[in-house]
Amino acid sequence: MAETFFDKIYKNKTLHTPDVLSCLANLSNDEVFTPPDVVNQMLDLLPQELFSDPDATFLDPACKTGVFLREIAKRLLVGLADKIPDLQKRIDHIFHKQLYGIAITELTSLLSRRSLYCSKYPNGEYSISHFDTAEGNIRFRRIKHTWVGDKCKFCGANKSYDRGNGKETHAYEFIHTENQEKIFNMKFDVIISNPPYQLSDGGGTGSSAMPIYQYFVEQNKKLKPRYIVMITPSRWFAGGKGLDDFRYNMLNDSHIKCLIDYANSAECFPGVIIAGGVSYFLWDREYSGECTIENRKNNDVNITTRKLNEFDIFVRDNVAIDIIRKVKLKAEKSFDKCVLSRNYFGLISSENGHKEKQKEDYTLFSLNGYSYIEKNKVSDKSKIANKYKVIMTKAMSGGNKPSSDGKYQVVSTIKVLKPQEICTETYLVLNSSDNFTVAENLSNYIKTKFFRFLLLQALTSINISREKFCFVPMQDFSKPWTDEELYKKYNLSQEEIDFIESMIKPME
Repeated sequence: MAETFFDKIYKNKTLHTPDVLSCLANLSNDEVFTPPDVVNQMLDLLPQELFSDPDATFLDPACKTGVFLREIAKRLLVGLADKIPDLQKRIDHIFHKQLYGIAITELTSLLSRRSLYCSKYPNGEYSISHFDTAEGNIRFRRIKHTWVGDKCKFCGANKSYDRGNGKETHAYEFIHTENQEKIFNMKFDVIISNPPYQLSDGGGTGSSAMPIYQYFVEQNKKLKPRYIVMITPSRWFAGGKGLDDFRYNMLNDSHIKCLIDYANSAECFPGVIIAGGVSYFLWDREYSGECTIENRKNNDVNITTRKLNEFDIFVRDNVAIDIIRKVKLKAEKSFDKCVLSRNYFGLISSENGHKEKQKEDYTLFSLNGYSYIEKNKVSDKSKIANKYKVIMTKAMSGGNKPSSDGKYQVVSTIKVLKPQEICTETYLVLNSSDNFTVAENLSNYIKTKFFRFLLLQALTSINISREKFCFVPMQDFSKPWTDEELYKKYNLSQEEIDFIESMIKPME
């Protein structure tokens, strides 16, 4: 692309230094800023003739650094050169008639205006295009949450966000109004953004967080633009906390034309780890059909076209889906049907029991090892306490990110509990048996790379729950199983075997 007016400005101001917005993109996990190169990859998904159309309009409903609007402006400055030859008139037309943004905080509104207009106040003398107001086409309004009981009716935030003047409420304007179209009183051809991802909801120890990026996607669709391009965490692939309806709607939306997925978020956002990875998509109002899925991993790209809703949980990997299809051909019972409900015995993770065993006590297994607990404190609806029980840690080993060698272990602790032994909610109870050999064979099945690979395909966060075993088939546990036997049983090709081996670590 030819050097533009913006390029010259930034070259003069930042000689021998990197783009300041590239630096900001690496600051923290709290606000994930988008690197300019990723923005341009997202813009490449759009029909490029849009950037030669003087009537095309663009909106970023969650401005952080202004990088989306800045990179669009660069393309428009080149694309409209023939139609509006005068440079200043072209700049004024683009900034006044084509580019719009809604900042997420007052600070990001100033940063975004500085990125786009080269001045944080576009009505000042240093702005490269003059506006009559101090905000230009990048607005910020301090919005309050609308409380229904203790929750905001728009985003579900709790009342800890009911803050005084001067503090950020995180009530983002675009998702805290029922009439988004009235914000600028216009229609947009393209809505493109990297929205805020989550809000802490105060659950657990305070580290719990609820997703909010789905609200931005949903509101974008309500505006019915020609195109939507959004980058978000990939956790919605498997649903879960606040995302089940969103997942269903996305997987059944035939307007999603392509999806670019990074299982390792650091390959998209350098230095930023987001459990489950990130992805961005192109939504095309006039398109209806299958979706082109592009997997990006370690500089390798795998592309195929398929239905998003082939399974209830979206299988992100194009090689993995062929393996799952082969497994499904056997029509065997899936493993999720035997896994017991979360916290089956009704004992929270911090339950430690007591050191001295009383006559009627159960033996309790927890993160702190063995202790004892009274039977009347234990729930046992299916009467399995007197059986052998196979349990495993419900949190994914490694936090749903690969180790330095690019491989996943997926599962950490696997254990066979004896009769009269139970566990806290730190562990999932996978199955029970009166026969120790059956339980031991099941335990060894879980350790296979085959089992852990299929489990991994349904995981987009660190939490492992019953429904995540949906791709894993049950076996005859009167005998032990090895990976070699399982690969042969499901007729996996050498390429597919190598793929599993390249992704899954041996159990420690």
